[in-house]
Amino acid sequence: MSFSLSTVFRPLTRAVTYTRWLHQLIASVAGTLAGFVHGGTFRSTGMEVWLWIAVLPVPVLLAAALIPAVRRVEGLQAQLLLTPGPHGPEERAGTGISTSPSLSWRDRGRTAGWLLLRLAVGVPVSALTVQLPVLSFAFLQAAAGHRTHFRGLPAIDAPHGWYALLVPLPLVVLLAIAVSAGSLMAAAARRLLGPSAAERLAVLEARTERILEHNRLAQELHDSIGHALTVTVLQAGAARAAGSPEFTDRALAAVEETGRQALTDLERALRLLREDVPHPAARPVLADAERLLESARAAGSTVRAELSGPLAALPGPVSREGYRMVQEALTNVLRHAGPVPVSVRIAADADALELEVRNPMPASPAPAAVGRGLRGLRERAVLLGGKAVAGPDEDGEWRVHARLPLARLR
Repeated sequence: MSFSLSTVFRPLTRAVTYTRWLHQLIASVAGTLAGFVHGGTFRSTGMEVWLWIAVLPVPVLLAAALIPAVRRVEGLQAQLLLTPGPHGPEERAGTGISTSPSLSWRDRGRTAGWLLLRLAVGVPVSALTVQLPVLSFAFLQAAAGHRTHFRGLPAIDAPHGWYALLVPLPLVVLLAIAVSAGSLMAAAARRLLGPSAAERLAVLEARTERILEHNRLAQELHDSIGHALTVTVLQAGAARAAGSPEFTDRALAAVEETGRQALTDLERALRLLREDVPHPAARPVLADAERLLESARAAGSTVRAELSGPLAALPGPVSREGYRMVQEALTNVLRHAGPVPVSVRIAADADALELEVRNPMPASPAPAAVGRGLRGLRERAVLLGGKAVAGPDEDGEWRVHARLPLARLR
């Protein structure tokens, strides 16, 4: 029994019960204003007044539903008054109620249905909110021995003490109706003001873009930090083995420059992940490829480079991803083959960008040589509509080759 009573009385302790009630009362405001404009409305008797309030605003509401911003206003009001709990941006997004303006005639039709439903539910609830407490007072008066006759209610011509038993009944009925109508309107709001198919698709696309962006940033951090750590380890080992102060100074300078660039990449990625910087630092492009080549040379490799074509005029996505692909290829050389001679070719023309990195095969190839880095390199190429391959060629060298089309991006 205690559980049943708590279930019955729990809604009365929740703030959302009363905000939903307020939401229903607000629905009759338009009818009340229309009644003042329409002369004679409030000279009617009994329930006729409420009937006029329910009918008069219908044309106005149908016209208002055609205005795109009305759906936004109704959505905000429904979120604030019909849904429980905090109302921050994340909580409002989880209510299932949209706050976007109408984008189609279907949205306008759903908004019109919502406005008419608000009126159809709100006016009776408003009428009962006024009349049922008056009825309780009439029963109280009758229990005290007074004849009562309030407007819109039947007269009580035979007062008696037993009317005291009926005093709480209208209030209980009113609370039950208010709670039930509030739950009904909350469910209807999710159906009639919920996101349209186009809005759900836009949200899904935005979420997918965020996931892809985070994956891309993870790949960039892998490439940048992996390259920096590889160069640092090789430089430190070479400096210790050389025992030359001059070589040690050059090695430390290379480590400093590589580490500084890695820190810049890391800071930019973290800012993007926090989404608190509107204009993050620019990402490196193929026009900065000389920096990669110098880093490989500083690590002890002999780098023969061939750069041709208008690299500075390449489309941004191709140039940025091409830089990361060359960086990953050089990192793999240093990591798995050590400071060996490397041949780099970067050629751009009107149709495509070609990237090629060659190096002698190590005596015992590491199993990770075809791991995450080269897999990410292939994924970058596919996303740009191109193709990348990596593996030994007929000359016994390890070859990384990528071709990225340009014609469709210009």
